[in-house]
Amino acid sequence: MATELAGSTGGGTERTGPTDLARRALAPDLARGFLLLFIALANSHYFLRGSEVLGGYPQHGSALDSAGTWLMATFVDGRAFPMFGLLFGYGVAHIVRRQGGAPPRTVRRLLWRRGLVLIVVGILHGLLLYVGDILGAYGALLFAGAWMVRWKDRWLLVIAAMFLVFVSLPTEGSLSVSSDPPDASMLPPDVGTMIVERLQVTPLVALAGPLGFLCPFAIGLWAGRRRVLERPERYRILLWVTAVAGIGLAVLGAHPAALMSSGALDVAGPDVLEVVGPLHDGTGVLGGFGYAALVALLAGRLEARKGPAVRAIAAVGQRSMTCYLLQSVVWTVAFTPFLLDLSGTLTVTTTALLAAATWLGTVLLAHRMQLRGQRGPFEVLVRRVTYGKASSRT
Repeated sequence: MATELAGSTGGGTERTGPTDLARRALAPDLARGFLLLFIALANSHYFLRGSEVLGGYPQHGSALDSAGTWLMATFVDGRAFPMFGLLFGYGVAHIVRRQGGAPPRTVRRLLWRRGLVLIVVGILHGLLLYVGDILGAYGALLFAGAWMVRWKDRWLLVIAAMFLVFVSLPTEGSLSVSSDPPDASMLPPDVGTMIVERLQVTPLVALAGPLGFLCPFAIGLWAGRRRVLERPERYRILLWVTAVAGIGLAVLGAHPAALMSSGALDVAGPDVLEVVGPLHDGTGVLGGFGYAALVALLAGRLEARKGPAVRAIAAVGQRSMTCYLLQSVVWTVAFTPFLLDLSGTLTVTTTALLAAATWLGTVLLAHRMQLRGQRGPFEVLVRRVTYGKASSRT
């Protein structure tokens, strides 16, 4: 999502440019398209204000709000972004494979150009629309990832395991159990404050973000070398084990934080929260892997009989960067205090409905662009900088 990921040609002669829309593999696009709904749900509730907030959810709402909080804290928060980190690495592996026998320096420069445009767009996105931008973090990660593409498989798996342990260690400040309300960088009272506050936060997010994405990125590189998501018939056992174990552990690991955020349990003391937050986040990485595996299995069944809904959601995945940025436009208009200022009006439930409607709007838009053979404008920008090609159709 954070960058438009190249799909696989499914075999045949490798090429050095981007993949034609008609030749892309279904699974990565379908996964990113569907998970952008989760991204919308995860991002939007952090704008809400309340007398008490936990994990980005106002407390003491209706029973429907409590149920919605439990569902999103269990299945959405901290689960979608790791999946996109995996797909980012998967797409990078595909890009590298398509360069054929190009010298390593040539491949690194290509990836660095891609990373640079993500950083620039990400900084502008963070300053003007959404301070929680992840495009800049993906771009920064790609500067290191350009070297990682040459690593042996075992080192990718070792670094993935190390950073999975890192994000699971007891620590303060996890978003999943934070009691901090949205600050001035999220809800600025005026344009001047917005720029000043976000100038301090956006670079930090871009620089620190890669630490959280290194594990899924490394696994994505490993899986991309084998085209695991594109060949579910060959890797069926691996995908089923990953789906069942990953999602199952993610649900179990989310429950302490989810039950507290929904009001079903009293909020624990700081010592317990230092464990509960990382537990939620660490198992969320496994959940992201599980979601990716589940969608790959589903895509294997749908590949030969794609209906309009499947094609429309896959079209969102093909334009994930554009659709992600369009979501931020909606959050900016809806929640910014000097615009509609709905952060104190909307509830968890109504915000979730807004998020779902926003995602559905991008599905309809992306499907219409697909019928016209058009790429998203930001996908065209990334391709132009990366490959030096301006075509919106290749």
